[in-house]
Amino acid sequence: MAVSQRRIDFRHTFPYFGQASREPGSAVPHAHCATDGMKSPTDRHWLRSPFVRAIASLLLVVLLGAAFNADGSFFQWGTHRDMLRQVSVYGILACGMTLIIISGGIDLSVGSILGCTAVIFSLLTIQWGWPAWWAVVCTLAAGSLLGSLSGGLLAYFRIQPFIATLAMMVFARGLAKLISGGQKVSTAVQQADGSYAYVEVPHIFNSISARMVADNIAVVTVILFVCIVICWFVLSRLRTGRYLYAIGGNEEAARLSGIRVGLVKTVVYGLSGLFSAVAGICQAAQELQGDPEAGNTYELSAIAIVVIGGTSLRGGEGNIWMTLIGVLTIGYLEKILSINAVGEESRLMLTGLIIVGAVLLQKRSQFT
Repeated sequence: MAVSQRRIDFRHTFPYFGQASREPGSAVPHAHCATDGMKSPTDRHWLRSPFVRAIASLLLVVLLGAAFNADGSFFQWGTHRDMLRQVSVYGILACGMTLIIISGGIDLSVGSILGCTAVIFSLLTIQWGWPAWWAVVCTLAAGSLLGSLSGGLLAYFRIQPFIATLAMMVFARGLAKLISGGQKVSTAVQQADGSYAYVEVPHIFNSISARMVADNIAVVTVILFVCIVICWFVLSRLRTGRYLYAIGGNEEAARLSGIRVGLVKTVVYGLSGLFSAVAGICQAAQELQGDPEAGNTYELSAIAIVVIGGTSLRGGEGNIWMTLIGVLTIGYLEKILSINAVGEESRLMLTGLIIVGAVLLQKRSQFT
């Protein structure tokens, strides 16, 4: 049986520094070095480096903020602090999206799972009075289950990731509305006679929405960095991470090498659902309610963050630290537009243009 010649890149920690090639008759790619007697493509075309492109995008956005600083608002620490807090939910979703795209897939359901888990968490804590730790565990389990269902559909029924996650996006949004009765789950609890009684906000909500370090760092920002470290550990220290790069590089070759592709895909989509549940908990805590419409179009921002960070939509390449650069880029861009009173409709249009531009830049780098 002829095996596809598409390259498998197992260099998972910093896959962008140096290029790999395969000698005729060799089964293992080797890296170019000085002894090869020739310069690597990265040396000759340094602009092809995703790291350089990601840093350049961030610097460009920061310079844009300096130019359109809204009477000096951009230079105030509070602006940067608030930017980190506001972009944290997007960043948590982008952590799961990074794992998915590295494996060669896509997940359109992260925003809907966020909304569904925000409703579940609010219902358990506010209206049912469950202990915080038990509510968190159940919410994370619900998100993981929804994500695993998407992974199972595409892994064992051979449904395309776009279709499987699109179906889950609709299903999770409908589930959120069913559980909440089509209303926001807040501290106003409806009684049997139709009246409303107000309950106190659970302590866990105040803890997650609080700030620390002399009121300078939001707890949700700390949660974002914890999620980033978890992703780094998965990609760099676990066998599962190596499997993700192998599957994204060449799924058929990975299957022939003995990797249980279906199981790995189910696990990675389950992890994406888990991160979406974490984001849903943070969203509910910041809004002090569970909104069944929460997370609408958030998947677009998550994809934009990952693509700007340099993770290839072809799969097999990516780095969670580059995703962090994408988080800062999108965060600053959103904040600059906000302080300059640019409407949400323009922000959504700009997000779409950013995704297209980043993909075109990736495609151009493949042929230069």
